[in-house]
Amino acid sequence: MTYLGPIVSLIVVVIVAILLLKRYYPHAVLLIAGLMMLITAEIFGLAMPELRNPTGFTGFDFFTYIKESFVKTNGGVGLMIMAIGGFVAYIKSIGASDALVHLAMKPLKLLKKHPQLTAVCLIPIGQILFVCIPSAAGLSLLLMASAFPILLKLGVTRLSAVSVITCSTAFGIGPASAITASATKIAEQDSISYFLTEQIPLVLPLTIVLMIVYFFVNRHFDKGTSVGHTGNDSQPDVKPNVPVVYAFIPLFPMVLLIVFSDLLRLFPGSIKLDTTTAMFISLFVALIFELVRTRDIKKVMLSLSVFWSGMGNIFKTVVTLIIAADIFAKGLIALGFIEGLISASHGFGFGAIGIGVAMVTMIFLASMLMGSGNASFFAFGPLIPEIATKFGITTTKIILPMNLAASMGRTVSPVAGVIIATAELAEVSPMDIVKRNLIPFISALIVMLIYHFI
Repeated sequence: MTYLGPIVSLIVVVIVAILLLKRYYPHAVLLIAGLMMLITAEIFGLAMPELRNPTGFTGFDFFTYIKESFVKTNGGVGLMIMAIGGFVAYIKSIGASDALVHLAMKPLKLLKKHPQLTAVCLIPIGQILFVCIPSAAGLSLLLMASAFPILLKLGVTRLSAVSVITCSTAFGIGPASAITASATKIAEQDSISYFLTEQIPLVLPLTIVLMIVYFFVNRHFDKGTSVGHTGNDSQPDVKPNVPVVYAFIPLFPMVLLIVFSDLLRLFPGSIKLDTTTAMFISLFVALIFELVRTRDIKKVMLSLSVFWSGMGNIFKTVVTLIIAADIFAKGLIALGFIEGLISASHGFGFGAIGIGVAMVTMIFLASMLMGSGNASFFAFGPLIPEIATKFGITTTKIILPMNLAASMGRTVSPVAGVIIATAELAEVSPMDIVKRNLIPFISALIVMLIYHFI
């Protein structure tokens, strides 16, 4: 019976992977799989996850897990993610996101004679934007609307242009990132210090690797390929119809969090500012900007509905996925997935490094199958503290590369929303984008594993 639970959990993982690959609804797949594993664990007489308020009847308790996951998620990381989603929707509606992207695109015009070099220069610029606009699909579509025509005009092919745009969303980092929020909660670390001392030092060399590999990969694929043009390629970049100062609004939450972080200690006393509060403060700053610009208080008040709608959209997509993934993780834990993984690692002679490499590779592949870095990270991230404790290493040692691998895997998934959306706008095949992205990200994954663990 010792190995029966882990074997069943492994079978369930394979079935889930197949269903997700066939594009079954991931929320339902993860939720049902999690409940089935919890029921199986109860039948096997294994230790079940603890409930805060059990009903007294096992059949009802399975659904109490869902209720308690809702309560826990919505009271913490869920609210924060919804606030981020609302803020992203609002700044996009008032043109602040467009202003920031337009301003960031200006340096690219200096490299007209070197189109491939111009293309890869978008990667770090896009990554900086992604820290401030933490929506992969949202930012990629903004870049498709602004940077894509510029790149085509400079001589970059469609596939090269769209590949670097999707690459710009490959690292889910920064305090506003949903994966970062989950990672810092798991690692019990402040989001700003995690961003500055953990994420940035690892992302910088990986970004350089991606730029180099993309340059040669796209140049290889583009041999003999004519530059694609659209009807508006010859048009100049259109300046957003808002003041240039609006470009500062998407950056404001980041500025607030950095200024009032424990890392800088710029102010005496014990001022604490969390990400959710920073988002609400920034929202009202944006409302004031709009009031000054439009001088229409009724219109500005009505525009607040965009924020609430954005929160609702994030709830029905991301937050519910977190809850389903949480139930899935509980099922894996109940069936002894952790113990099985550790036993297998010992059996193969794996130590702390081996288990770290295995988990990072697993989450990269899971993101490819699910098309969502959030889903894979939310499913496997909570397993790490216990694994790290048993191997005598810090949680951050494993959670950090898993954080990056989760979002990297999404960028090479043909079923990821960011890939499908950009492929449609660029009028190319999602699989062709994946082919461009696969070599750079496998290279980056290998470099990350060597750089971080050895």
